[in-house]
Amino acid sequence: MTPDQLIRPEILALEAYRVAEADGMVKLDAMENPYSLPEALRRELAEVLARVELNRYPEPTGRKLRELLARKMHLPQGMELLLGNGSDDLIQIVTLALARPGAAMMFPAPTFVMYGMNATLTGMRAVPVPLREDFSFDADAFVARLKTERPALVYLAYPNNPTGVLYPEADVVKVIEACEGLVVIDEAYHVFAGKTFMGRLREFPNLLVLRTVSKLGLAGIRLGYLAGRPEWIAELNKVRQAYNVNVLTQAAALFVLERLEVLEGQAARIRSEREILKKNLLGLKGVTVFPSQANFFLIRVPDADRTFEGLRRQGVLVRNLHPGVKGCLRVTVGTPDENRVLLTALREAL
Repeated sequence: MTPDQLIRPEILALEAYRVAEADGMVKLDAMENPYSLPEALRRELAEVLARVELNRYPEPTGRKLRELLARKMHLPQGMELLLGNGSDDLIQIVTLALARPGAAMMFPAPTFVMYGMNATLTGMRAVPVPLREDFSFDADAFVARLKTERPALVYLAYPNNPTGVLYPEADVVKVIEACEGLVVIDEAYHVFAGKTFMGRLREFPNLLVLRTVSKLGLAGIRLGYLAGRPEWIAELNKVRQAYNVNVLTQAAALFVLERLEVLEGQAARIRSEREILKKNLLGLKGVTVFPSQANFFLIRVPDADRTFEGLRRQGVLVRNLHPGVKGCLRVTVGTPDENRVLLTALREAL
């Protein structure tokens, strides 16, 4: 038997998530924090990791790490956390848990590709609801569709990826209040937006807040966390793979998050550079820059494919996006030097 005779047809129709080769490139395609930890901290961290008992399984729920995150991220009293191998792992857990036969998942479109991909993988019915032309959120249209589709699960990226738009808080509340199912607010970029629904978890019984430490500067350790009421977390924990967060990730996160001010200082630098980069991008002829409260910009250019290739030939890697944002590139805010290289290469590529 061959794969196409045994594998589900919807899986055969999918394309695997692709990550571009980045060796030797100015890497501005993945919304990473461009700053390393200070050298002194790196040496201390190396000593911490050297003492980790690799022959032992990790503490399965990451209790110490959950306690630290609850304190550092101001988890409301009475709420619980679930840890994941990045937020992708938690998206899969939530989707799988709610994927009853015939159940629907709703999300604005375009948005993070993993929502729709997990709907396909779990057999949920995906219901993408188009954003406006300028990528702003039409809450009334979304709620109207919500009442028709009655989804079991809604994902709202806050701010949105790949557009960078931060939806008005009142519009998000309108969706939460109208939804009969579960609403997951994905706050991957909260440190750049300065807005969160974490403090409102006790207000809404159908709300979960999803975050990752990747954009803070720890993308390599793969750690996400999901916050919500204990009754939700207890059920979702049944779906979690045992030992899904390894000992090195737990040790590294415990060490670095105790020094959260270092990462927050880097985020402040990125926010400052974001404003400078925005001003310079707006000065480029033929480039449309969409507003962003994340650490990247979505830009529309006359010929996205040609511009992307032109940048790549000059050693600059950005993201050439899917059809929902046709004609657009997504560029990460880098260091001042990286941003200067980007702007010079972009002028040439255009």
